Amino acid sequence: MHKPPPKVEVKYDYPEGAKDAFDRLYEYTGNLRAVMPLEEVPKREVPEHIPRPDYANNVQGRSFSEEIAMLNERQGRVLNAEEIESMRKVCKLGREVLDIAGAAIKPGMTTLDIDRIVHEETIKRDAYPSPLGYRLFPRSVCTSVNEVICHGIPDARPLEDGDIINLDVSLYYGGFHSDLNATYPVGPSVSQQNLDLIACSRECLDEAIRICKPGTQFQDVGRVIEEVATARGFSTNKTFVGHGVNQLFHAPAPNVPHYAGSRASGTMRVGQTFTIEPMICVGSARDTHWPDNWTAVTRDGKASAQFEETLLITPTGVEVLTAAPGWTLPEKKLVATQNGGQAKKAKR
Repeated sequence: MHKPPPKVEVKYDYPEGAKDAFDRLYEYTGNLRAVMPLEEVPKREVPEHIPRPDYANNVQGRSFSEEIAMLNERQGRVLNAEEIESMRKVCKLGREVLDIAGAAIKPGMTTLDIDRIVHEETIKRDAYPSPLGYRLFPRSVCTSVNEVICHGIPDARPLEDGDIINLDVSLYYGGFHSDLNATYPVGPSVSQQNLDLIACSRECLDEAIRICKPGTQFQDVGRVIEEVATARGFSTNKTFVGHGVNQLFHAPAPNVPHYAGSRASGTMRVGQTFTIEPMICVGSARDTHWPDNWTAVTRDGKASAQFEETLLITPTGVEVLTAAPGWTLPEKKLVATQNGGQAKKAKR
């Protein structure tokens, strides 16, 4: 039996005024490092006049409304016309903030810089940044770089030319949450493999959106996603799922896995709002966590990319509430087999 090759120690020069967040006691899976400023960055303030979700003022970051829903809601909420309009409004605001933050990405800036932009743009819209304080998450946006699958905490590491970064933006406004994210290349030197990864993760989401309509089984979403990811030579993470989003940031139903063969129950109903957010990986999709208990990374240290939209099921199909201005579902692509065989359309 052959032993695996020893890990090569990656030397990282920490910026002046910063250190390793885990005091060099954690063995990272890849090249990314958690970079903490020597001086503590205070929690960002939200003006008093902005309404807050229930967890924002809870010392443990608990959402009691979510905990009650876990006991009472099995199929997910169906929103009425007034509630749907509130969802449209908060989702439009979420898209505005994501697009502004995404346009600001450049080598040399830190994810704390991005957190500041997201926070300021959110409160400028009289909205609350949903991640802030949720289960004690310390910042206003999730920033997931390179091998981070999701839930990365903004820190003091400068972005480098060749990185990829996912921004996961969520707003609370008018009693409702929006939730969306996108992955961006940093600078001109991103590898072709990682550019392909980004494109594949968006394609997986688009193909999943394509099948959404009343009566579609939620487990079919994962089948479509895994078919596309596998055909492109990538894998899909099985730990993290899409979820209901409405008055609750993370509603217990529906549960929307992103892989084939899940036991997800239920069918899509008119008036339901939920996310689809496939996390696609270059190598193995197996994950682990940094000691901060939030940052999920690939175990093999290879890159991961993700896109997310909030969706509404309508009588005739689906409305992408968080869609970018002018966005339409692209034409279905031909999917080539990995062994170079004849191209075929992805199954549905």
